[in-house]
Amino acid sequence: MNNTSISSSPNPIVRWLDTIAEFTGTTTAWLTGIMVIIACIVVGLRHLFGIGSIALQESVTYMHAAVFMLGAAYTLKNDGHVRVDIVHKKMSLRAGAWVEVLGSLLFTLPLMIFIGWGSLEFVQESWRVNEGSTDSGGIGGVYLLKTLLPIMAVSVSLQAIAELLRGLLVLMNIAPAAEGASC
Repeated sequence: MNNTSISSSPNPIVRWLDTIAEFTGTTTAWLTGIMVIIACIVVGLRHLFGIGSIALQESVTYMHAAVFMLGAAYTLKNDGHVRVDIVHKKMSLRAGAWVEVLGSLLFTLPLMIFIGWGSLEFVQESWRVNEGSTDSGGIGGVYLLKTLLPIMAVSVSLQAIAELLRGLLVLMNIAPAAEGASC
């Protein structure tokens, strides 16, 4: 569904879940600009002054992971994930709602449960050993980076629930067809 605004749903739960995704996505988006600046600094220091910084290089990796992991729910909310739009755009509102409901139930939620559950032991072990960079001069706190996996699973799951509810509202004729959402 194309969710053009946070307030596009009459359901307060859907609006609340959309607001979470919108906040994390727009907040995290600022990291992309910072990432570009730091990458330019890394290249400039290396090529102009012969100075290298493992910590600066790793910070770009950390920020990239944060943008990807924390922005996934925002991307889902704003219909930015790859899908077969040629077929999807030709569907009626109700048919598109069925695709969203079934897609959330059969694909997105099970995948996020698999990723979240599967990453827990991996993340717990990283926290247990206080995992840091394997490179000398690198950033500590690799355990924080790995923690983004279950956080992403939870945030995308919450947004998948919002998409599921939005589709159900359309199927139950509660959400008006003119709300700007096209499935």
